[in-house]
Amino acid sequence: MPAEVDAGLATLSDQLILATVLLYVFAMIGYALDLGFGRAKAKAGVQAEPALVAVGGGAATAPPDSPPASGQEAGPVEKAPSAWTVWAGPVAVGLTWLGWATHLASVLTRGLAVGRWPWGNMYEFVVAMCLAAVSAFLFMNIRYGTRFLGAFVTVAAALGLGFAVRYLHVQAGPVVPALNSYWVAIHVTAAIIASGLFIMAGVSGILYLVRKDTAVRLPSLADLDRVAHRAIVIGFPIWTFAVIAGALWADQAWGRYWGWDPKEIWAFITWIAYAAYLHARATAGFKGKAAMIVQLIAFGCLMFNLVGVNIFLGGLHSYAEVPG
Repeated sequence: MPAEVDAGLATLSDQLILATVLLYVFAMIGYALDLGFGRAKAKAGVQAEPALVAVGGGAATAPPDSPPASGQEAGPVEKAPSAWTVWAGPVAVGLTWLGWATHLASVLTRGLAVGRWPWGNMYEFVVAMCLAAVSAFLFMNIRYGTRFLGAFVTVAAALGLGFAVRYLHVQAGPVVPALNSYWVAIHVTAAIIASGLFIMAGVSGILYLVRKDTAVRLPSLADLDRVAHRAIVIGFPIWTFAVIAGALWADQAWGRYWGWDPKEIWAFITWIAYAAYLHARATAGFKGKAAMIVQLIAFGCLMFNLVGVNIFLGGLHSYAEVPG
């Protein structure tokens, strides 16, 4: 490990990541218990109360709050959830916030250990991207009440961090001179924030396509569609800014704004794909499943741009330090 690296802080950062993974896993279990054993959301269009037979054979409807008549059975009533399931959701949210804090501390200690912005290689970028995804979830949970996505976002974050630790981890150290620029704080940070929002949308899109009508405890299609759309509406202009900032950085570093490097090509393809989704979402008659498929195609382009290009393709962005 280079002498200029604070080995203690670098080790602390690695340990905090492991603690974060555990906290996200425990949070995921809490969200799953909340979904599985908490009170199910009422369906739209609940069946009407059974009609009561009036004298003379006519049908009369009992008032909604009246008890069942003697000798008649009440309709199916959902059993109230146990006390521990009532607390499962709030505890899961608390664990997510605690995991977010250790996650943030891991990123900060990594940056302090090397004295630079802590996203100079693939390991650091994926860790920061997972932090952005959890941050987006927590923000949208406060703003829009999206706790129903907690189990899926936390498991995605835990898997992403596990993948980074297992396959992408490199020792903390200096980066190539091209990355010693203030543009890292502008271009890469914007890309990370937008990616976190797009991950929220991607999780919602996957659930939208696999959800069955009988899965009453899962988020409704309308909720999933709303979350995906809002996340992309916020993330798309940030991604646009990241692409523009990358072009400006390329002009400063390499003397041209655009060179059709694989990373540049796929960043533009991703931009086109999300623009297509927003256009499709705003076009009458092209919503629901069709628009969600377009969104997931865009999400696939994003993932290949962020990870696949650095692993499988070369180019000027091949300094991501992916372990062999």
